[in-house]
Amino acid sequence: MRQPGSMNSLENLGRVRLSENYFMRDFLYSEISNFYGIPNIPHHPDVAIEAGTRLCGELLEPLRAAFGHVAIRSAYRSPEVNAFGNENDLNCARNEANYAHHIWDYRDGEGRLGATACIVVPWVWDRHSEEGDWRRLAWWIHDHLPYNSLWFFPKLWAVNVNWREAPERRIDSYAVPAGLLTKPSFDNHAGDHGAWYEGFPALKERDG
Repeated sequence: MRQPGSMNSLENLGRVRLSENYFMRDFLYSEISNFYGIPNIPHHPDVAIEAGTRLCGELLEPLRAAFGHVAIRSAYRSPEVNAFGNENDLNCARNEANYAHHIWDYRDGEGRLGATACIVVPWVWDRHSEEGDWRRLAWWIHDHLPYNSLWFFPKLWAVNVNWREAPERRIDSYAVPAGLLTKPSFDNHAGDHGAWYEGFPALKERDG
């Protein structure tokens, strides 16, 4: 698929179904794009679709099946949108750092495919909004899903969920306690962390 060059072709891209409950259009909204009038359109739609399909199928759909509605706060960014955000201090990393993250249609420097969505899981926030409670969701995801990286934020425990080939499995947070929660070299990385998320829904079996 070529980069959309008309409203109709962009509409067709938005209709691409990435998984049972998610379509490409769900991930193209951007406040930067809307406010500053910068089109948020993939350069390489087929790559973005492939990465988004893996993100949805392996991370977002299992979260939705377990917890119900998963709100998408921010997801795909075109290189133009991301570069503008970086240059104007709008909470965007450099393009090269966001390849295989928010910029889905470019592989990272090591050639790995990846995609990020910033999400909110209302089920968790509505029940566990005390300081540090973001770790409950962090450890649930860690024990159940094949994520690459998680970055948590204070508001609503929003989290950048990244799927990537050859996952590192690292969790960081801007929410208190801020910093690095775990990575493969940490003693807390392996094992069962179920005490953190007692009473959480179980991971549901997927058809097929």
